Amino acid sequence: MSLRVTRLLPGAFLPLLLAACGPGLTPITGPVPVPPPRGAVTVAPTESRTPSVEASMTEGDYLRARTLMVPVAGVAPTRLTDSFSAARSGGRTHNALDILAPRGTPVLAADDGRVFKVGENRLGGLTVYLLDAAERFLYYYAHLDGYRDGLRDGMPVAQGDVLGYVGTTGNAPANTPHLHFQAMRYRPDRYWDGQPVNPKPYLVVPGRAAMSTNATASDQSHP
Repeated sequence: MSLRVTRLLPGAFLPLLLAACGPGLTPITGPVPVPPPRGAVTVAPTESRTPSVEASMTEGDYLRARTLMVPVAGVAPTRLTDSFSAARSGGRTHNALDILAPRGTPVLAADDGRVFKVGENRLGGLTVYLLDAAERFLYYYAHLDGYRDGLRDGMPVAQGDVLGYVGTTGNAPANTPHLHFQAMRYRPDRYWDGQPVNPKPYLVVPGRAAMSTNATASDQSHP
């Protein structure tokens, strides 16, 4: 199967705006820019990513050592806008990042781990929960247009693997495709309700789909 990737034109600019998962978002209709080569990013030493060392780290040090990838292909860390503390209706706080990109842009695993849950809900639309390898953080992806073929609960993934595609399902404005990306402390008894942590400072690797990913788009929701 072939990996569906949105064509990126050199020199294009992605005007990421302070966005909310509701009315008022400004759509991006053009392609996103090509990120710098991944080799230009400094990766933490291997020993710092082992479970025995990571278990003793503070949460900030742990996330920093993970060298998380921007979870949308073609988006560089410098193009992210911090909407984590943005206000929402009903006195809520966003507690997530909105990453705007053209519909169908690959959505990527920000870290190594496994697919915790693939599903659908009224606000998030088509969603994926990804649990990191040390089971300290859960990453929530929402408003997907579709999943990669074969995506299922419990499936191991590596950083950069395609999970799905940017869309507008759930309560996202139909003319503003974007990924709602949230990082939260893993809470086994209520996995969806962990303490949110702003992921922006830790997303240091430009979004680039893993070449080994064997995936094509699927527009069908999973149970």
